[in-house]
Amino acid sequence: MIVITGATGTIGSEIVRQLAGRGEQVRAVARDPKRAQVPAGVEVVRGDYTDLASMAAAMVGAEAVFVVGVLGPDFVEIDRALIETARDAGVRRIVKLSAIGTGEPALGRVGTWHLPGEQAVRDSGVEWTILRPSTFASNTLVWGDALRAGQPVPNMTGQGQQGVIDPRDVSAVAVEALLSAEHAGRIYTLTGPELLTGADQAAALARVLDRPVEVVDVPDTAARAQMESMGMSPEFVDGALAGQAYVRAGGNAVLTDDVRRVLGRAPRGYAEWAADHVAAFGAADQAREGKVTLA
Repeated sequence: MIVITGATGTIGSEIVRQLAGRGEQVRAVARDPKRAQVPAGVEVVRGDYTDLASMAAAMVGAEAVFVVGVLGPDFVEIDRALIETARDAGVRRIVKLSAIGTGEPALGRVGTWHLPGEQAVRDSGVEWTILRPSTFASNTLVWGDALRAGQPVPNMTGQGQQGVIDPRDVSAVAVEALLSAEHAGRIYTLTGPELLTGADQAAALARVLDRPVEVVDVPDTAARAQMESMGMSPEFVDGALAGQAYVRAGGNAVLTDDVRRVLGRAPRGYAEWAADHVAAFGAADQAREGKVTLA
């Protein structure tokens, strides 16, 4: 039995799909099981990170667990508790989703948010693998509303380059780590094949959509106001802005060969991801009519 927490999220849902496709026994954990859309044969159970008893019950009988913590200053102890709960349930292998730059002093406080969970994994006494992916290609899905309204897409990282990764590749690496002891004790920094700025991604998306995609840089003051209006805590906002400043300064301009090392193939590029998700940007009709360039 392999337990996947965060099973309705970007990475977790894809892990569930890939494992089920390989015939593995999978248990998907979700706060609201009714929201989980899983392949046939996948068990779905309720689990809430703030209710550790529910998480312990979800992990009973599991050999391996994929742990997605909740990012933010208010959740660092919950991240550690999830790892300890998995260990106490008898799990023998844990794959922990972290983030690129974790532990980097230049990131400040935001760079420490995953550290308690990572340390708990190392101290767990079971086989472990830590995944530190770069920024997800799917993060640009937030551009959809602006594109449909004919507006420029927002860019908060200036000319900072990042090794943008297709989240499907993150999930594929997680699957291998869940299934094989070969990856025990490894920390993988997962990146795509090239360094891209926000403007580079917009240009690639424009080619896929076969129309211009304009970009507007968003100043920190505007970004702060927007996040605060969404109810984010001051410390979370400070951390998010510090992360964006880190990217602008070139701190996240990192490429690795870890995806190829694990999967035996090159990682997918942003353009391929965009082509596969063209409908999410309001281009479904164009795609059906053959007006979208997929190169």
